[in-house]
Amino acid sequence: MNKKEILELKRRLKKDECTFTRMCGCYVDGQKNIILNIKQTFLNLKDEEFFKYLEIAKKTLSGTIRNNLLELDFPLEEENIGGRQHSLMALKKSRLKDDAALDSFYKLIIDSYDYTGNFLILIFHDAYDVITRTTDNAKLDESEEVYEYLLCAICPVSLSKPGLGYLEDDNRIGARIRDWVVEAPNLGFVFPAFTDRSTDIHSIMYYTKDAKNPHPELMEEALGCISKKTATEHKETFNTIIRNAIGTDDEKSDHLFMEIQETLNNMVDDHNTVNGKNAEPIILTNDNIQDILIESGIPEEITAKIEKSYTEEFGDTPPVVENLIDKKVLAANEQRKKEERLEKKVQILEERLEKTKQDAAIDSEKESALESETDIILGAEIDTLLETNSVTNLEYASDSELEAASDSEIESENNTTQNYDIVLQVNPQKVTQIKSQIIDGKKCIVIPMDDDEQANVNGVNTLL
Repeated sequence: MNKKEILELKRRLKKDECTFTRMCGCYVDGQKNIILNIKQTFLNLKDEEFFKYLEIAKKTLSGTIRNNLLELDFPLEEENIGGRQHSLMALKKSRLKDDAALDSFYKLIIDSYDYTGNFLILIFHDAYDVITRTTDNAKLDESEEVYEYLLCAICPVSLSKPGLGYLEDDNRIGARIRDWVVEAPNLGFVFPAFTDRSTDIHSIMYYTKDAKNPHPELMEEALGCISKKTATEHKETFNTIIRNAIGTDDEKSDHLFMEIQETLNNMVDDHNTVNGKNAEPIILTNDNIQDILIESGIPEEITAKIEKSYTEEFGDTPPVVENLIDKKVLAANEQRKKEERLEKKVQILEERLEKTKQDAAIDSEKESALESETDIILGAEIDTLLETNSVTNLEYASDSELEAASDSEIESENNTTQNYDIVLQVNPQKVTQIKSQIIDGKKCIVIPMDDDEQANVNGVNTLL
């Protein structure tokens, strides 16, 4: 049975579409004694009860295929007279009206079910007029066949939790009376299976709420089927094989296991990309497990151990690859890779930062050297400027050149001025007024002065 076929049955379990003809069952105590027998025409139930029972029936058609829902096959001997499949066929044919067949069925469940506590066995009979569908799933009017089946649910019955409640008769808050409450089913089945939208008397669709404990004893002893492990059981078994082979190094074990999980996930993704999501699942056989391990980078000595244990554990019933994939491990592996990429980026940035610091230090040294060299060159240029501004060509000096030679710089050059007989220092405004003239056959420096101006020659004020 595939997901569409299960949903097709489940969608019918509504008030206006449900066609359950009869419901029977029994209530069993913790000592496996039948306390109560139930026999009801289902459609005659009160609405409150009708919907509660309908919810229980729906639960047996819920969950994940190959994990909560397993398709079990009958061995050929069970289809012979006296076999479990043969007894179920007779019970279905009687439409739950054969009390002896019902009692035998209850006894099989009670004797084989490994459960401590009270529980309720419910079994429903239904006849579904299967409507013909076209390839695009459009409904047609005519019926292909009548799919007649039994739906069974096994529900734990437990005492409600103790607590306080309002006692209406006494008008006070007091200890609430604890009731025996029927819970959602732990186990159940549909017989015959609804395969390819048709009756399949050779198999049964088995439901388990707890995928870690599907009660194989019920599959084999009560139903007479070949038991199957759930996807959760396959995953846990596979994980144990891998970790036992790798050893006690937890860090190494986690790393290699993550690599295997990623390889399996990539295999499923590639398969679905090529064949579509509804393609037949990939089976991880004994022959291709080695390829998975090699691709995952598992060392040769560990690969040999895993192959040996894998063959011993799964034998002729290899699991579906998708069942072995642990989504939490994949998420953890993706997170680990993100952290590694982030650490690598941080390392690269740190290396770049260090190189930048080194380059900056070198540039700083270069800058200091350049500044020193510039100072030397600038000093030389100032010296040259002062030399060019000697008395012989002072009239050609510009304002900008004189301003460039600051007072402090000129004073620092006092030792060089001793080479000259005459050194002039005037206000910048007077520079353009200074002229050179020949007076009485001698070369003279002429500096015009206004009435309010004074002159200082070698520290002596001179009045002209």
